[in-house]
Amino acid sequence: MSKLVPQLVPKFAPKFAPKFAIFLAAGLLLGGAGQVASAQDILRLSTTTSTENSGLLKALLPAFEARTHIKVHVISVGTGKALELAKNGDVDVTLVHARAAEDKFMAEGHGVNRRDVMYNDFIIVGPVEDPAGVSGSRDVIVALRKIVAAKVKFISRGDHSGTDQMEQSYWKEAGVKPAAGAYVSAGLGMGEVLTMAAQMQGYTLTDRATYGAYRAKTGLAVQVEGDAKMFNPYGIIAVNPAKYKDINIRGANSLIEWMTSAEGQKKINEFKVDGQQLFFSSYKK
Repeated sequence: MSKLVPQLVPKFAPKFAPKFAIFLAAGLLLGGAGQVASAQDILRLSTTTSTENSGLLKALLPAFEARTHIKVHVISVGTGKALELAKNGDVDVTLVHARAAEDKFMAEGHGVNRRDVMYNDFIIVGPVEDPAGVSGSRDVIVALRKIVAAKVKFISRGDHSGTDQMEQSYWKEAGVKPAAGAYVSAGLGMGEVLTMAAQMQGYTLTDRATYGAYRAKTGLAVQVEGDAKMFNPYGIIAVNPAKYKDINIRGANSLIEWMTSAEGQKKINEFKVDGQQLFFSSYKK
């Protein structure tokens, strides 16, 4: 446009110059608005390692992006860090699994439009030989006490993730914990911890989805499952736009609506690894 302005303004000046200047200014404003709209097509999502490592997001997000023309940038960390990123306004929406932490996040005014999305479950996995003798147990607390008594290694996330928070609540209820030499606090994601458990021939608490993605490469076996205490629900929350003006609330709400829509819920149920369904929808639509 810079080449056109010198040619056009003199031709219409002086009568039309003011009007043309107004037209030009309006055009520049519209161009700026177009750039803002383009920026709004990017949605920042913080989420847990389980949704990324399992391959779930790779199965879900392309359909959402095709329907809405919104590109989702995923930051995969533990639930604690995912909520912290949302609290600081570094993302627009968060998908996590730690209901107590989610409720606190909402009560403090950091989030809006929280909804249940899906659920899976936690399991305890360990060596096929099962040195602690917990195989087949449906009581996670009894199993953990046996692991302590057997003095075998237990590998913990140790990263304040939803899985780590759940594990710590189990130890508190059990009233015991492995000795320092047997308890390894890794400070890592679930995939890395499963790899460590395989290498160290120890046990760990994991979500079933990530275990499914790592089962073949680790050789670990499911030893404890089915306890109601191991139910693992996921929630999705938009960051409160009243706290941060640059939050893409339109995109966040679009993702929330899609994830809880009939289409989104169907795709969650259809996602499988080695023929096994790993996540189950929370909505019946």
